[in-house]
Amino acid sequence: MLGAGDLQRVAELMRETAAAELVPRFRNLAQEDIRQKRPGDVVTVADVAAEQRLASGLAKILPGVPVVGEESVEADAGLLDLIGRPGESCWIVDPLDGTSNFAAGRDRFAIIVCLVHDAVTIGGWILDVPNDRIAMAILGQGVTLEGAPIAGLAHHRPPRGYVGFKTRKEFDRQLSPEQRRMLGDLTPLNCAGREYIEILSGNREFSLYRQTKPWDHAAGALMVTEAGGAAIKFDGAPYRPAGGLDSGIITAATPEVLADVRSALEAAQMPLLSPRPN
Repeated sequence: MLGAGDLQRVAELMRETAAAELVPRFRNLAQEDIRQKRPGDVVTVADVAAEQRLASGLAKILPGVPVVGEESVEADAGLLDLIGRPGESCWIVDPLDGTSNFAAGRDRFAIIVCLVHDAVTIGGWILDVPNDRIAMAILGQGVTLEGAPIAGLAHHRPPRGYVGFKTRKEFDRQLSPEQRRMLGDLTPLNCAGREYIEILSGNREFSLYRQTKPWDHAAGALMVTEAGGAAIKFDGAPYRPAGGLDSGIITAATPEVLADVRSALEAAQMPLLSPRPN
């Protein structure tokens, strides 16, 4: 589906979008440029402008393939149905992953793009904007970070990971000392794209999320699996971009790391699977 050069065309579009819509606005937002979609979930003028630019550019790369963007889904949740259509394709876009960081002036944000066909992620791109690092993957053809192929991921013991503050607090509270020692340092970056880049870089071994928004995870899950890792839902089924948004996802550098994280998750009693209110 992607022709010769299309992989780089998407990467160039993402860098152009970052340069035009994100970088000039970083630490330059006015109060009226930021609003809350719901309590604790913000959006900025940069999110909207970047999504529009990406959608326009992707339409030129693959004409007729629809774009499912985070902000467009906010206006029309029915767009999510495009992801799971048998035999059909769509782009999934997160124009500004880590919006809360961006709005607060913290330099941890990314652009994420992926291509889905027949409900399977077949291409993924993550641009770590502040550090100008890009990861790219094609299903069955591997993953690269800054052009260098990644074959196998580093394995630190005990595995260090990215989890939310509430999850870390419950692990620390509920797990026995022996169980807690199965996992190393736990912290969030509040930017899934940057977290996936750090896993690919060997700086962390896993991430765990209760919500499985496809614009956050479809590209990164493909990349980690192409590098020899795994991405599963909390129930053990392989992660797929279509379906519910609250099935949970564990992405791990190796099967051994995955087993450690699942053991810790199963030992703690947490309301991780209950849907969040809209």
